[in-house]
Amino acid sequence: MNDRAGRRRARRLAIGTAVVLALAGMNGPWLYRFGTAKYHQYQINKPEYKAENGKWEIVDFPEEYRQNTIHAALLRTGKVLLVAGSGNNQDNFDAKRFDTRIWDPVKGTIKKVPTPKDLFCTGHTQLANGNLLIAGGTKRYEKLKGDVTKAGGLMIVHNENPDQPITLPAGTKFTGKENGRTFVSRDPVVVERATKVFDKQTGQFLRNDPGLGRIYVEAQKSGAKYETGTQDNYRIQGLTGTDARNTYGIAQKLALDKKDFQGIRDAFEFDPVAEKYIKVDPMKEARWYPTLTTLSDGKVLSVSGLDDIGQLVPGKNEVFDPKTKKWTYLPTVRQFPTYPALFLLQNGKVFYSGSNAGYGPDNVGRVPGIWDVDTNKFTKIPGLSDANRMETSGTVLLPPAQDEKFMVIGGGGVGESALSSNRTRIVDMKADSPKFVDGPTLEKGTRYPQASILPDDSVLVSGGSEDYRGRGDSNILQARLYHPDTNTFTSVADPLVGRNYHSGSLLLPDGRVMFFGSDSLYGDKANTKPGVFEQRIEIYTPPYLYRDSRPSLSGGPQTIARGASGTFTSPQASVIKKVRLIRPSASTHVTDVDQRSIELKFTVSGDKVKVTVPGNKNLVQSGWYMLFVDDDQGTPSKAQWVRVP
Repeated sequence: MNDRAGRRRARRLAIGTAVVLALAGMNGPWLYRFGTAKYHQYQINKPEYKAENGKWEIVDFPEEYRQNTIHAALLRTGKVLLVAGSGNNQDNFDAKRFDTRIWDPVKGTIKKVPTPKDLFCTGHTQLANGNLLIAGGTKRYEKLKGDVTKAGGLMIVHNENPDQPITLPAGTKFTGKENGRTFVSRDPVVVERATKVFDKQTGQFLRNDPGLGRIYVEAQKSGAKYETGTQDNYRIQGLTGTDARNTYGIAQKLALDKKDFQGIRDAFEFDPVAEKYIKVDPMKEARWYPTLTTLSDGKVLSVSGLDDIGQLVPGKNEVFDPKTKKWTYLPTVRQFPTYPALFLLQNGKVFYSGSNAGYGPDNVGRVPGIWDVDTNKFTKIPGLSDANRMETSGTVLLPPAQDEKFMVIGGGGVGESALSSNRTRIVDMKADSPKFVDGPTLEKGTRYPQASILPDDSVLVSGGSEDYRGRGDSNILQARLYHPDTNTFTSVADPLVGRNYHSGSLLLPDGRVMFFGSDSLYGDKANTKPGVFEQRIEIYTPPYLYRDSRPSLSGGPQTIARGASGTFTSPQASVIKKVRLIRPSASTHVTDVDQRSIELKFTVSGDKVKVTVPGNKNLVQSGWYMLFVDDDQGTPSKAQWVRVP
């Protein structure tokens, strides 16, 4: 270095030092934060840190493809279906702008898909043929008290004619016998015929029990003077003769109270190859916030939701037959809050963990238990801690699924309660008398936790908020891995994006985990600014993908029957220690009843790995699965897609 160059370098250093000192003098905290942020980035990108904690990265979609994703499902093509519908946006709803995207996480491609109805707050589950069944959605957005201009509410229509049902068209007018006020129906309603009741011993006719129909009605004009304060009987205009005598309405108060969301009956299958919605028979009941769960016979159970008048569906559950594409009612009634967490057990019964996501009275359908759908018998399960804080809790079937242990994570009080729970609760369904016991606690009370099963048998638990919808800037930027074998948590890298209401996660075929959504009520700690829907997608790469190598898997059959075997090729066959069959997720509102990880027995010969699928149809439901193998370090392969017929 010559003297001139040396003097220039010294001058630059002096100027730089002076600038830094000046900045430090003027804004010391800014410089500290800048340096801390840079150092944090340096630390979390060190290879040894990622190998211990994993890494989070944001996938930034181009502006034209962004949407308010409410639902996501992994398709058998390896692509991800992202469904917004109207995306909790009244303007979108009014304009009939309903959005769906198909995202390929490997190629990074995104495609817009025409969306036939508002599938905001629908229900969904994977079908045996690889399609996704989607049922329910939004007919009307809620109206808060103060925004309601016409008095209205629920009208129960009675039909005392035992010989035939009666159909009332939209626009039917109901006039109170006592109050004299007239209300108009928004939709048509079919009221079933009355049921003749006979004495069981003598056979003597006793009475007719009227058929009932439920319909939303509202006043013809705006204003508080059209409200009613008490129950009244209503004459139905336009009916004559016996119809007029046999048919009438009864309503409690019809007022300017808040009007809840209303559901739709529409149902679709989404074809992952054609990448389009296919309309199927509509449900018997309109549902908003329903849960869909596959039963032992392969039919799909649809439970709960708000109906087409904004009321909790009164325990009328139904099943979809994938063969006929038709829905039928269950013969018995059982009521749950909306989005109840319902899982098929290995004995064919259904486990209800008590987790749910939002609507329903605090004393109806809140107790966990085992439901025999065939007999409608419900056996309660004791021991649940923080039992009054189960709303917005998450439930996951711990791996491997054969152990039939479930974990319930966090949760909060009913409705907009500020209460939250830091508990995890575990129940062993194979015990003689199943009961909940507490697992390791979370650092904070957590509503809306996300839980994703990983192919190494750990469970990634991340996100959530301490308060309802992230109030008070209460999003939890923490993640941890739960280890079922030791019943412990270990902390991993912190997520970059807060996730609460309307968020979800799912495992990708390459072993990473995708996170979507979040719908904070407010955008600041003081709860003065409205929240903004989180449109960014974030990917977590677990520590096992930062090791020197991972096993590979190729060849083998695409279809393996229950009880049968299939042989795959792996150069690392000699170090394979686990084989897992993982059902792809369909996630929304802290509810994902599809995901499960099934242990497969296997043998190794040279570079061949022969795997055997268990024979229990309730453990291994028909459908498409991701097949992973893990080496002796716990590193999984990329998945091979396998269909179980």
